[in-house]
Amino acid sequence: MKEKSLRVLEYFKIIEMLKEKVSSSLGARYVEKLTPSTDYEEVVQMQKETSEAQSIIIKRGSIPLGGIHDIEFLAKKTKIGSPLDAGQLLMVADTLRGGRLLKNSINNSEEESYPIIQSLASSLFTFKDIEDNIYNAIVSEVEISDNASPELRSIRRRIVQKNQSIRSKLNSIISSTTYQKFLQDAIITMRGDRFVVPVKQEYKSNVPGIVHDQSSSGATLFIEPMAIVNMNNELRELKLKEREEIEKILKELSEMIGEVADEIISNIEILGKLDFIFAKGKLSISMKAIEPNLNNEKYLNIKNGRHPLLDPQSVVPTNIWIGKDFNTLVITGPNTGGKTVTLKTVGLFCLMTQSGLHIPADFGTIMCVYDNVFSDIGDEQSIEQSLSTFSSHMTNIVDILSEVTENSLVLFDELGAGTDPVEGAALAMAILDDLYNLGALTIATTHYSELKHYALTKKGVENASVEFNIETLSPTYNLLIGVPGKSNAFEISKRLGLNDYIIGKAKEFINSENIEFEDLLQSIEKNRLKTIEEKEEAKRLKEEARKLKEEYEQKVEKVALRREKIVEEAKREASKILRNSKEEADRLIKEIRKLEKEGFSSEKNKKIENMRREISKSMGSLQGSVKNIIIPKVAKKQVKDLKPGDEVKVVSLNQQGSVLSVDNDKKEAQVQIGIMKMNLPFASLEKIKSSKKDVLKTGAGKILKKKARNIKQEIDLRGMNLEEAMVEVDKYLDDAYLSGIPKATIIHGIGTGVLKAGIKEMLKKHKHIKSYRDGIYGEGGAGVTIVEFK
Repeated sequence: MKEKSLRVLEYFKIIEMLKEKVSSSLGARYVEKLTPSTDYEEVVQMQKETSEAQSIIIKRGSIPLGGIHDIEFLAKKTKIGSPLDAGQLLMVADTLRGGRLLKNSINNSEEESYPIIQSLASSLFTFKDIEDNIYNAIVSEVEISDNASPELRSIRRRIVQKNQSIRSKLNSIISSTTYQKFLQDAIITMRGDRFVVPVKQEYKSNVPGIVHDQSSSGATLFIEPMAIVNMNNELRELKLKEREEIEKILKELSEMIGEVADEIISNIEILGKLDFIFAKGKLSISMKAIEPNLNNEKYLNIKNGRHPLLDPQSVVPTNIWIGKDFNTLVITGPNTGGKTVTLKTVGLFCLMTQSGLHIPADFGTIMCVYDNVFSDIGDEQSIEQSLSTFSSHMTNIVDILSEVTENSLVLFDELGAGTDPVEGAALAMAILDDLYNLGALTIATTHYSELKHYALTKKGVENASVEFNIETLSPTYNLLIGVPGKSNAFEISKRLGLNDYIIGKAKEFINSENIEFEDLLQSIEKNRLKTIEEKEEAKRLKEEARKLKEEYEQKVEKVALRREKIVEEAKREASKILRNSKEEADRLIKEIRKLEKEGFSSEKNKKIENMRREISKSMGSLQGSVKNIIIPKVAKKQVKDLKPGDEVKVVSLNQQGSVLSVDNDKKEAQVQIGIMKMNLPFASLEKIKSSKKDVLKTGAGKILKKKARNIKQEIDLRGMNLEEAMVEVDKYLDDAYLSGIPKATIIHGIGTGVLKAGIKEMLKKHKHIKSYRDGIYGEGGAGVTIVEFK
């Protein structure tokens, strides 16, 4: 790929974004070397590895890539026998540990298969023994552990003992009355690595020893007393032995690394590759990108592509395709309409795809692999080279035409601009014609009307335009393929306040064919917008119809389920009735047989036979009633205009009841039959006429009417003990439930809380209660409990 195209299409900004996602310098090294590939199989492989990394990150979260360093130089150093210091050994151990953890993390999953990444992870070598030896021996970059070797532990123990002996000796000297007057201060200090005491200058001959230093004023000398010179020498020898032992330990650890240096170098390469791959996965997730479908047929179709460098909250998605029905696309439209952004989006997507990066677009996007992407975008005029805008463009175009092939993608921004419009348009058409004959894919933006005519008449060349809203004088940034763009210069000028006579005069300078062509474009645009509106309306109506159909199907299914449930319950009830009746009949027959054995007269025998016939007749009539229960009846005519309070006959149960509520949408009514409440379809109900007196004839009707009339929606328990209150509440709840009120208030006050707690415990198990809660502000607060009936 030409470096100029990479720069113009802002490819290097994407590389910088990718570099921010790596976890180590190893991964950054791969990012810096990344360039678009022209090998189809290689691009497919790179896209798959990015998809695997994206999937792993989404499903598992963070990947253990921390603590990895570029230790290739250190490995090579140990290979030739050069020892490493403590800090370098820790870097090696950290990198070995990071590789081991990463390998375990990737290969321990059995649910998913990630062949590329798992293959790389499986190639990592693990050296747990080397890790442990280094971590056991080295505490930090400047500290070696006592556990590094038994000899080092012994030496350090002797150093501590020697230090204590020296300090003990010096303490006896500075605390001695003989020496106190000679000392500047009664302290022990160090000069170099030897213990000394501060002695006044005038008494230096009174304290025999070696002078190591003096104060800045010269009044104090730091003298090592002769009594501890040998002890300091012994301490010095121990410290030299300690250093020698540490060097020996570091050398042994370095030799262990040197033995596996080649494997460690291989690990470094693999870890860098994995870090790079996971960086691509992280970038894909941050961009909300997808893996494009790849093809070898020079065809691309970008669905809702979003330029990755624009604000994702405000960027307008682009839909563009080329390569099947046409190989050249001419985009027209006003300035600032998004033509250049469209070109850059297409070019950058191609470069990202061929670099193995996902692109921010919708699923179903199709991309292909080009041998080169050429772009002439932007004004690169040069004062030093005496190049005008037109000259700079033509210089670039000449280079492109000399290198382009049939497998190239060419992007032109304002093709032919910067010179005489007639000549510029002619040159632009000639260039497009040459590229079309060569077979290259070309996308060009222009303001020339001649190119619109060219795209309309030339086979394999298609018009496109960026949409512009005349009402708001602003672009919509939508790309419309198949529709040539209109300049809108006259309309924009008119809306900005230019006089009509000037606009009319301007139109006189344009030939009638151009005016008719522009009017045709405007008519096409109006028809397109109208078609879009009608399409959206049809889509909305279709969606509404689909929802209505779903609701109807759900209701039908619900009715069928309810019917099956009723039939099943009726069957169970019928079976129970038959069983009880049979048991009763068997009992009577046994009694009859007992009477027969006792010896009755022939007249009595006739009576017994009559009893048997009655039992048989009773069982026969019972079978009919059971059949009626199992096969529900329906009303002859569906009831209409039901309202609460109406008296109805439930045909399927042959019972009368009172309507409590009506749901006209579901064609159901809640009916109270005695103490039962049932939701029944209109089809099973018949209206009946009954006077108020008829209703009150039955005892149940009288009770219900009386309860409904006299029951209050609250009960006051204040002043009662818990036992009294529970009796009252139980009776009240039964009465309230029979009356049909939906909810009630139990007033118990706050007090000690015993009454409230006892009542709530009772409500938990009460058969009529659906739910209960504390009162809120305006209902009585914590002093009341609101109950809702089933």
